[in-house]
Amino acid sequence: MKRLLALGIFGLTLAAGVAEARGPYARYGPPPPPPEMMMMRPGPPGRVWVPGHHQWRGNRYRWVRGRWMRPPRAQMMWAPGYWAPAPRGGYMYFNGYWR
Repeated sequence: MKRLLALGIFGLTLAAGVAEARGPYARYGPPPPPPEMMMMRPGPPGRVWVPGHHQWRGNRYRWVRGRWMRPPRAQMMWAPGYWAPAPRGGYMYFNGYWR
């Protein structure tokens, strides 16, 4: 009887340890961005740095690297995308845009 009780306690302890180990890895939304370096501005002046971001592709997130882009019109700036809480729980991603 003592042996059965000891095995039961051992099993619960092991199960609790496995549940704890999974906790920190659960996340909603993309993984953290990888380190990214801004490269030197290519070619003529007037280009704007657009930082990299994660993009959902079917069943996983894919990293889109940052790049230099020419604005559609002079004096426009890039407003980066951001995550915001969704009305029914979770988060929604709003794409970056020129303003």
